Amino acid sequence: MNAMNEIKIGRIYRHFKGDYYLVEALANDSETGEQVVIYRKLYGDGALWVRPLAMFLEEVDREKYPNVSQKYRFELQEIVSCAEH
Repeated sequence: MNAMNEIKIGRIYRHFKGDYYLVEALANDSETGEQVVIYRKLYGDGALWVRPLAMFLEEVDREKYPNVSQKYRFELQEIVSCAEH
């Protein structure tokens, strides 16, 4: 696991391709028992998505995406309040 292995529910993550997502919950696949992340895209229709936790936390494939600056597939974002809260 990496330094990001503790998923923060209710927090925003940036996908390495640039879009932002809100993590809604962690769940278990009913067939395999594998942990999955349930997350909502913060653009377009705001649809919910699910992805295996291990895949959510993995590093970007540098052979496939050599010019990406982000280390991990999804990275937690620190969003500062505009109202200074």
